[in-house]
Amino acid sequence: MDLPTFTNPEVNIKALGIHEGMVIADLGAGIGAYTLPLAEKVGETGRVYAVEVQKDFLTNIKNEATNRGLKNVELLWGDIERLGGTKIKDGVCDAVVVSNVLFQAEDKQGLLREAKRILKIGGKLLLIDWSDSFNNLGPSPKMVVTKDSARALCEAEGFVIKDEVPAGAHHYGFVMFKS
Repeated sequence: MDLPTFTNPEVNIKALGIHEGMVIADLGAGIGAYTLPLAEKVGETGRVYAVEVQKDFLTNIKNEATNRGLKNVELLWGDIERLGGTKIKDGVCDAVVVSNVLFQAEDKQGLLREAKRILKIGGKLLLIDWSDSFNNLGPSPKMVVTKDSARALCEAEGFVIKDEVPAGAHHYGFVMFKS
């Protein structure tokens, strides 16, 4: 049996136009599916903040970053749904990644406000989330945040849509600017 093709971090990251020296935050970093490829792309002069509430995940990311010789990953144990909860300074990030996190967030507005707080003016938000509940994979149907709802939430926080990202059969994605 072939497993369905799910969203591909490497492909999604391309939409951000990453270059050396950028500062990026991965909010709800999980296993580091975005953190590690981002760290490789921003190079030694860049930095990636991996923010996660589950300490085990941070330990795993740290170990994998060490294995890959990446010294530009900063691990932060924090609350991504609370203003100031990431402990990242205001307006320092060129980009913020929120992948497969919105559907889980109890305070979706809080999450988007924190992303906006840490982004520079003109900084980019990459938002990827589940478009549906698929064969018991992903969120339960009642937890799915539709593409239109996600867009409305982001626009309510002042984000401006730049592009949609073809994020796979069961996901949607946006690149948005902080205006």
